[in-house]
Amino acid sequence: MGRAAEMIGTTPAFLRALGEAKLFVPLRSEGGHRRYSRYQLRLAARARELVDTGTPIDAACRIIVLEDQLQEAHRLNEQLRQGTQAGPA
Repeated sequence: MGRAAEMIGTTPAFLRALGEAKLFVPLRSEGGHRRYSRYQLRLAARARELVDTGTPIDAACRIIVLEDQLQEAHRLNEQLRQGTQAGPA
């Protein structure tokens, strides 16, 4: 956890707070240590940016979830557009 926090320029307490806010749930090693994926670290870095600008942590987590949903909607929309342009088989 300390290494993950160091990688994104924050503290272990901040990463724990993101877990408590349900932004993500880190995996656990056999020894019980938290393990973060690259995706989770990107989310944490984004949360850090928002919190640094004065956004409360709960609001920052909600913003990130909404940004993620919007990105997925854009991706699906583009897939549908590509399928429509290809025409019927």
